[in-house]
Amino acid sequence: MARAIFASQIPIVSAVGHETDVTIADFVADLRAPTPSAAAEIVSRNQQELLRQLQSGQQRLEMAMDYFLASRQRRFTQLFHRLQQQHPQLRLARQQTALERLRQRMRIAVESQLKRAEQRQKRTVQRLNHYNPQPRIHRAQSRIQQLEYRLAEIMRGRLSERRERFGNAVTHLEAVSPLATLARGYSVTSVSDGTVLKQTKQVKTGDLLTTRLKDGWVESEVKQIATVKKKRGPESLRPLNQRNKFHPFFEIRPCPCWQK
Repeated sequence: MARAIFASQIPIVSAVGHETDVTIADFVADLRAPTPSAAAEIVSRNQQELLRQLQSGQQRLEMAMDYFLASRQRRFTQLFHRLQQQHPQLRLARQQTALERLRQRMRIAVESQLKRAEQRQKRTVQRLNHYNPQPRIHRAQSRIQQLEYRLAEIMRGRLSERRERFGNAVTHLEAVSPLATLARGYSVTSVSDGTVLKQTKQVKTGDLLTTRLKDGWVESEVKQIATVKKKRGPESLRPLNQRNKFHPFFEIRPCPCWQK
């Protein structure tokens, strides 16, 4: 409603009639009245007053028209006298002469501008030919191709070197790998905490040992511990089960991991 009141082409008076209230219509209307009757009084003025206003406006309009017509008449009289003093053919001849001079000046100016533009264009073309980027581009492309070829050669050389070093490392690792040792018939025995068994003092009777073979594990229990002397006599060369002072110290049991 407020938008419609604001956009209306007809003058609108807002007269709700509640002085304590202010509506949105009061802000967008052309005029606000405290009551509808007050609005009627505002829009319904005295007829005599309106007539006086109309007569006054008519008088002002007539005076303005008289002044305008008088000024136009004076202007027309001045122009008429000037035309009488100066014959139109003479003025036309003078204007034609001035126009011809202007044409000549314009033609000379245009030709001069065209010549200067052609000279600037020639100089610009010469500079562009001097700074033509095409040869530089060709040289840069050739340089890039050379660098790419060198880079490819370097990469192939480094790759071949790395492959050779990798092959040597693999060969070395295979030579020192415990798996290769196991494949030759040896075994590796470790105690319960995973430490490799190297000396008899690392174990005691009743300890469980795990022996890694080529194809699996063997878990055994220590029954007896004997230390081999450095000087070996005939007794030490005899089989273990035939010695008088030794008995077999290992009891082979299946590995728990195999039972799973």
